Amino acid sequence: MNKLFKVVKDIFLIKELRIRIRNTLFFLLLFRIGSIIVLPGIDVTQISGHAKRVFGLLDSFLGGSLSQVSIFSVGVTPYISASIIMQLLSIAWPKIQKIQRDGEMGKRKIAQISRILTIFIAIFQSFQYLLIATSSENVSISRTFFIFISIIILTAGAIFCMWLGEKITDKGIGNGVTMLMMVGIVSSFPAALYQEAVCRGSKGMFLFVLELLILFLIVLALVAFTQATRRVPIQYARQLSTSTIYGGQRQYIPFKLNSAGVMPVIFANLLIFCISCLLNFWKGKFPWLDLIFGMLRDDTSWLFNFLFAFLIIVFTFFYTAITVNPVQIAEDMKRANSFIPGVTSGNATARFLDDVLDRITLPGAVFLAIIAVLPTFARIVGLSSPFYKFFGGTSLLIMVSSMLETLQQVESYLLMRRYEVIINKGARLQ
Repeated sequence: MNKLFKVVKDIFLIKELRIRIRNTLFFLLLFRIGSIIVLPGIDVTQISGHAKRVFGLLDSFLGGSLSQVSIFSVGVTPYISASIIMQLLSIAWPKIQKIQRDGEMGKRKIAQISRILTIFIAIFQSFQYLLIATSSENVSISRTFFIFISIIILTAGAIFCMWLGEKITDKGIGNGVTMLMMVGIVSSFPAALYQEAVCRGSKGMFLFVLELLILFLIVLALVAFTQATRRVPIQYARQLSTSTIYGGQRQYIPFKLNSAGVMPVIFANLLIFCISCLLNFWKGKFPWLDLIFGMLRDDTSWLFNFLFAFLIIVFTFFYTAITVNPVQIAEDMKRANSFIPGVTSGNATARFLDDVLDRITLPGAVFLAIIAVLPTFARIVGLSSPFYKFFGGTSLLIMVSSMLETLQQVESYLLMRRYEVIINKGARLQ
């Protein structure tokens, strides 16, 4: 306990870290305020229950802003979609590849294109959202005028959320986009915990404690999975310069078991949502399409979970392939005069690294899919509606990955402070 208090004290002793934490809290507060401001001309009491059923998981990791029909309803999803599209274009379009290779200047150009693309995606998603979530019965003004004004407001809200996310990344702690999603999820956890405790009552208190223990073990397993790495040893060739020998030391390339992070889960969820939006256009025309539409809207149906797990596995392989390039790593190793013991430099090294990635990505993708569909089994065994979503799924994945990333940044600042204290002590002794 004393160690914990010491760490907290050290955090607030570092001026830059203190300012970053303060900035992060301020930006998150702005996001939460915007998430409860309702669109003008709407009756939330008539629409919230319907929106919760329709948007399901997507509403849970946007902090309930979809069901509340707030000005931040579409949130950061257009920005995430734009980032994914740019990553896809970087593979298929040589011009984007050339921009990407321009270093820091190329990154700024890609970010600018992503921001422009976010505007168009936000307009499209806002229109789709309003068609699904609202109707003439729950709008107190002209529906046409309401949709026109609301698209402008929702698009502006999405751009503001994008700005908040970038500001948190630059001026705060952690990744801004995942932090915004995390705070929305965390905000609904106390109410879900309270509702589960009320449902269990005094007679079911043992069962409630058991549920908390299982949740704790799931979080531990998820942390271990997120932090797990496969270390590939690399050796630097010895170089003789006059009377000194350089190199010869052994280091490691750490390949994460989950190199794709939480992006496959988010992308799979968004794709299912987009498919259901498209099916909504033919709603009522074909009975079998209505059946599929209903099952995709229900996050506990077998079709939703099967498609969700399948898409997560596919996107994990895909996202790993576009973020980790074995050929580029092999070329960099060759230029640095390093090699993997027992493996020839060049193409053989690239093939070896590719095989390593394939072997660790498959179990990682399967585990990610299992974690994503765990809430369905939690609901089957009798957990209450808000609480079961925290037993895995998108909510828990985003929470754990965002907190780990934030803690790693805080730890790096604390490590720098320790080095400064050691250097200052050494200087005083001299």
